[in-house]
Amino acid sequence: MKTKIVALKKNEDFKSLLKGKKISNKYFTIFFNKILNKDSNNLNVSFVTKKKIGNAVKRNKIKRRLKNMTNDAIKKISINFNYSYLVIARNKVLSDEYENIKKTLFTNFERIK
Repeated sequence: MKTKIVALKKNEDFKSLLKGKKISNKYFTIFFNKILNKDSNNLNVSFVTKKKIGNAVKRNKIKRRLKNMTNDAIKKISINFNYSYLVIARNKVLSDEYENIKKTLFTNFERIK
């Protein structure tokens, strides 16, 4: 089944996710919650990086890496499509190895059921 990652667009969706549950580690914080009127075929994931991390090139690199890891996670593990996710990156994502970050992301998505 081909799934598509869709970013959140509405301010209300972001606010409801921030009020939901969260999982934190040294690389990022994942907020997740169920959102009404959500298409169950698509995965709602938004990636956020703060301006403190660096310039636009560094922030976009982090978002590209996280999106790529999430695509791999969809293929390899079972992610709950009923939830919407907000991933807020931290400074360590830029400096640490790709495989360590990917392993951490996979374990966090597996913990969310």
